[in-house]
Amino acid sequence: MQKQQDKKVKVALITGAGRRIGAEIARSLHADGMKVILHYSTSEKEAKKLCVQLNKQRKNSAITIKADLSMFANLNAMIQEAVKMAGRLDVLVNNASVFYKTAIGKISSDTWDKLIDINLKAPFFLAQAAFPYLAKQKGSIVNLIDIHGSRPMSDYPVYCISKAGLQMLTQTLARELGPRVRVNAVSPGTILWPEGENSLSASDKQKLIDRIALQRRGDVVDIAKAVLFLVRDANYTTGHNLIVDGGRLLSG
Repeated sequence: MQKQQDKKVKVALITGAGRRIGAEIARSLHADGMKVILHYSTSEKEAKKLCVQLNKQRKNSAITIKADLSMFANLNAMIQEAVKMAGRLDVLVNNASVFYKTAIGKISSDTWDKLIDINLKAPFFLAQAAFPYLAKQKGSIVNLIDIHGSRPMSDYPVYCISKAGLQMLTQTLARELGPRVRVNAVSPGTILWPEGENSLSASDKQKLIDRIALQRRGDVVDIAKAVLFLVRDANYTTGHNLIVDGGRLLSG
């Protein structure tokens, strides 16, 4: 009886699910009753901790999978392994991303490749590999873009290019994979402050807040809710980029 019930439970694979926005998306889809596959590359400790937490809430409802998304030859195997472990695949959330400065004049080929490979190329090849399994379930793909995929940000040209490409990828796949699979995207605005070398001073943070119509930073929950809406409720929506930025794009 349990196995029959498990076969009916929808399965979502979330890339970069160990922390930050990806972890909250995983929690949201899990809370809606889905089984979640938590992909990670370097955040093993965080991903496995989250997996334990979710399985305590509902037995056998979360699993982890490790993969370097820049190793394209392994992406088909990653999808096949995910389906083998979970039994099916209904949702692919391309959340994993890299973000760092690339000032003009200092951009190397390796830097270009890393940003494009993870932010744009991997989502395409994961979608291609997942399509046969998603099609069986009339499933969907959600890509995490960025408001800077449509409005460039100083000192981050390659990152912005990669996200602009992901926006076009969303529209292209919506046409190519329809009607069997829906493909949509969410573009976050100011949700979490950058980490490491991208960190901002208190004054820089306030300048960003001042340019947001709602005059506050968003929360990871806002993004997770948007993803859940596109997965669960937007049955007649495909090729759409849902902007969740508190009105940031309304300012210059």
